[in-house]
Amino acid sequence: MQQLKLIPKVDRVLEWEPVRKLIATHPRELVLRAVRSVLERLRSGARAGGLDDSAFQEPAVCLEVARELAQLSRPSLRRVINGSGIVIHTNLGRSILPEAARDALNTIAFSYSNLEFDLDAGVRGSRYSHVEALLCELTGAEAAIVVNNNAAAVLLALSSMAAGREAVVSRGELVEIGGSFRIPEVMRLSGVTLKEVGTTNRTHPKDYSGAVNEQTAVFLKVHCSNFAVLGFTAEVSAQELVALGAAAGVPVLADMGSGNLIDLSGRLPVPEPTVQDFVRAGVDVITFSGDKLLGGPQAGIIVGKKPFIEAMKKHQLLRALRMDKLTLASLEATLALYRDEMVALKEVPTLKMLTATLPELTARAKKVAGFLRRRTAQGISFKLSEGFSQAGGGTLPLLNLPSMLIEVAVEGLTPNEIESRLRKSEIPVIGRINKNAFLLDPRTLLDSDLPDLAKAISDLAG
Repeated sequence: MQQLKLIPKVDRVLEWEPVRKLIATHPRELVLRAVRSVLERLRSGARAGGLDDSAFQEPAVCLEVARELAQLSRPSLRRVINGSGIVIHTNLGRSILPEAARDALNTIAFSYSNLEFDLDAGVRGSRYSHVEALLCELTGAEAAIVVNNNAAAVLLALSSMAAGREAVVSRGELVEIGGSFRIPEVMRLSGVTLKEVGTTNRTHPKDYSGAVNEQTAVFLKVHCSNFAVLGFTAEVSAQELVALGAAAGVPVLADMGSGNLIDLSGRLPVPEPTVQDFVRAGVDVITFSGDKLLGGPQAGIIVGKKPFIEAMKKHQLLRALRMDKLTLASLEATLALYRDEMVALKEVPTLKMLTATLPELTARAKKVAGFLRRRTAQGISFKLSEGFSQAGGGTLPLLNLPSMLIEVAVEGLTPNEIESRLRKSEIPVIGRINKNAFLLDPRTLLDSDLPDLAKAISDLAG
């Protein structure tokens, strides 16, 4: 308790030269917060005992104030290194944008643009026109519109097509996505009455046709992109549902979730329908995400038949859900890459990562491990082992992608301690632990990550 007398007063600390220099380059109130926080920790340490008297002296206090100030000044949203092998990692921002999107963002973010101005006619235009023609070209749909995410897309579509009436949906498709957002709740918010048909594992065409009445507004099909039901199952295909809807005079709305624009059947071991498949099947309205398999920014994309899309463009809810210019710019740049399938596979990071082969990843793992060995201290070792990556982001739930992993071991540290310290490093590194080993997956490591990754790992030996 005697050490409480050693704690300097706030005013005195603010007069110390190192702290005065911090005030010259940072807001005074922020420096003051840092000083008070450090002194409070010293107070707690003095009461608990165990602190050396030097901790209360000017050099040590100033060093702690500088560290605390750096922590307070650090942006909350930060770059991280994804070594988890989860390609569309929701917690880490989902898809990385292609370089073309960087160029588009640099142009649009720092200048005025024709966001809502028709340059040819010299009158107000529509922000949605910048991607509508491109979406129609790529999917074969008659019309398109975009909002801020797929949940918003479903909300707008249901509100426009079925408010005050019923939507028929299979019990096996009443999904819940991340953050406890549930399809039934979205339906209720849109003013639509949910009418469930079938069972959890089996739904038949007769279930839909038997549910039709004068209040039926739409058949809703939800692609189960974030889970799978296996075994004794049956579902009604999009094509079958369109035929049932045509016979009953009921339009079909499909929530595809992940939104795939390229047939990946020859490149991935599990099937995933494309948006074009649903358009060709005759589905009236299709919604999907922009930041999952598409590999673009967060967006809710709606494509379909013109009368339904035009009605959505006039819906009052659209204003609350509309997309900003930066998202539009990056989405347009990403979509343009899909005009050439091979270009998209090469330039869209999500597609490139998902379709990387085991031989490619083995070569990359050897290259990364060699790079790290040359730049890290003694006592740190790297060993290759076979394993699996995942798509993530609520997509392709049955997909385990073979990969070659890098096991990182540090003398004196457990795998859990390695994970914790890397996660808390200046540039956080996110890996995974399996079978009592800390692992990095080269599938999701970028070339630009490697110098910072090497520094973070090297610091573990300090």
